[in-house]
Parts: sequence; structure tokens; C-alpha cells
Amino acid sequence: MTLIEQLNKRYATKKFDASKKIPADQLTLLLEAIRLSASSYGLQAYKLVVVKDDAVRKLLRAVAWDQSQLTDASEILVFAVDTDFNESGVDQYVENIAKTRNIEKSSLSGYSDMMKGTLKRPQEEIQNWLTRQAYIALGFGLVAAAGLEIDACPMEGFDNNQFDAILGLKEKGLHAAVIMAVGYRSDEDGYQHMAKVRRSAEDFFLTI
Repeated sequence: MTLIEQLNKRYATKKFDASKKIPADQLTLLLEAIRLSASSYGLQAYKLVVVKDDAVRKLLRAVAWDQSQLTDASEILVFAVDTDFNESGVDQYVENIAKTRNIEKSSLSGYSDMMKGTLKRPQEEIQNWLTRQAYIALGFGLVAAAGLEIDACPMEGFDNNQFDAILGLKEKGLHAAVIMAVGYRSDEDGYQHMAKVRRSAEDFFLTI
């Protein structure tokens, strides 16, 4: 299928077939696509938590309005934002750039200063900014899943703080921002047969 055909086929899967698991090689490709997501400056001030444990997923379902995706999907991906991202995070990123590109760290001082300047804002603004970066990664994941013919459901209907507690994220300086259930649709999910509803191209695009 073409990319547009794949995107037309995808939808926010409400019922997954719990008996179907994503093959390891396909899951690896999906996770790698998310890792390669764009992010502001390339900082990636978030982590992706892959939840496989059935017992943990039952606990998560209880604090996610009892939505069946939490236990029936093949995996649950939790996009967790760094809650205390600061200049040391920028320093680590700059070191990674220097090492990866085999260049002197000193040559990146201007770039480093610019990124650190971005952090001179109220913490709430910084967290909102970093959360938006996690949503960009979510978008990459949804498109990649469609390309791999893996079904997915982006989800905000959960208690973020309870997720943090169950997954031990707070101790790691992380906060659950959004989740993505991935697997394969159940034949019983009637939403897959509904026509996709989107604004028309004429109504959606504005050319200036």
C-alpha cells in the first residue's frame, strides 16, 4: 500500500485482539522509528517506556477508565517527559553530538548557549514545551505503525500521576504525558468499518 492508503486504513483502535502479538523484529522497527523522531534541537527530553508485563498493565487499566486497550494490546508505549530537564541535559546532548560527529565540543559552545537560553523560562513553560516534543514522537509512532500495518491507539484518558506511581517514573525524574497502545485490531471492533471523517482538502488547506 502507499503511505496515503496506509493512513486511510489506520484508526484509533478501540478493541485489540489479545491473542496477537507484534513480532519482535516489527516492534524493533516501530521503536526505532519513534527514536528517530524529530524533536526541538534534537534534545529528546523524554523517554519511551515499553510496558509488557501483564500484571502491571492490569494496574494501569484500573487508572485508565478501565479501557481494554491497556490489557489487550500487544504492548503499551508510555511517552514520559523529563520533569527536571536543565543545563546538564544540554551538556550531555552536546557531548553526544561531539562524539557522534567526531568534532570538538568547544565548536558547539554557541549552540549550547542558545539551547541553555531556551531553558531560562518558568518551569511550567518548559514542561509544556517538552510535552509537545513527546507528542511529535507520538505522531512519528502512529505513522510508522501504519506503515508496518500495526494497529495503534493514542490515548490521553488516564491518570498521569497514577501511571507515574505504578511505573516508578517519578523516582526517575519522568512524568507520563501520553500513551500509545499497539497491536492488531479485533474483528469485533466496529470502528474499523467506519468511513474516515476528515475535513475536505478545500476546507483544510490554506495557501497564502
